[in-house]
Amino acid sequence: MGGLELVGLLCLGAGLIIAIALVAGAGRARVSLHRLDPSAAPASSRLAGALQDATAVADRLLKRAGRQHLLEEALERAGITRRPAEVVVLTAAGAVVAAMVGVVLGGPLLAVLFALLAPLVAKVVVDRYRHRRQAAFVDQLDDTLHLLASSLRAGHSVLRAVDAVSHDAQAPTSEEFTRVVNETRVGRDINVALQEVADRTGSEDFAWVVQAIAIHREVGGNLAEVLDGVSTTIRERNQIRRHAESLSAEGRLSGVVLMVLPVAVFVLLSIVSPAYTAPLTGTGSGQLLLLLAASLMTVGGLWLRSTVKVRF
Repeated sequence: MGGLELVGLLCLGAGLIIAIALVAGAGRARVSLHRLDPSAAPASSRLAGALQDATAVADRLLKRAGRQHLLEEALERAGITRRPAEVVVLTAAGAVVAAMVGVVLGGPLLAVLFALLAPLVAKVVVDRYRHRRQAAFVDQLDDTLHLLASSLRAGHSVLRAVDAVSHDAQAPTSEEFTRVVNETRVGRDINVALQEVADRTGSEDFAWVVQAIAIHREVGGNLAEVLDGVSTTIRERNQIRRHAESLSAEGRLSGVVLMVLPVAVFVLLSIVSPAYTAPLTGTGSGQLLLLLAASLMTVGGLWLRSTVKVRF
């Protein structure tokens, strides 16, 4: 079966589904309940009901596999508010669409490859959000410590200083400190809540701050002066980090170009001249070569990433 025939069958199936939905929905006109009673919730559509059913199934599978907690933790670190089951459903839908595209372009093997790329892309997106959120927290940490020290000099307690930062700081610092305030209001120890903030953000500098606060609560002392010293150290570390990142920016950009350029050229040639790429996409040996090329590019990309990545 050719690619055009498969696309036609997919379009025909989609048209039949839409026609059945329209016929099933046709009938006596009804006024929605929420228009008659404002207190009643509007009825959900069939698509929304199907999404809810799929989310419920994914939720049960995650609980049965024992992976829900790990996925929740990863989403919390990335600042993503969606439920783990919703992320799984979105990833599965992306895998189905990618598989259809792979079937049209190169056959079953390419479809399987594209489908397997969907979870990898989802992981890359979540990791990207997590790194961006952690970097923003680290960049705001100097100002955060200044706000804490100023509040402590004004005579406020540590909890009151944390509450002031939650109102005056920017996200994600305000979000994390608001969570600390809410947890302490229900009886949780502030040191434990602050240590979890350090774990979620992956900030060793803030872990030092948490240790300083814990020592201050046990033995006393001038916590504002300690925070000023930590703030100075963090500021100097950030200056060195930014300087190193600027020096390695050219290497990171070269790695991105080397990874994207072959894929972009291959996709462009597949669209402009399908006969030129047919020996690769239409034969078993060509698909094996594509898989080998993708594996080598992945290894090269990981090696380049480890070379230009700056660690602090």
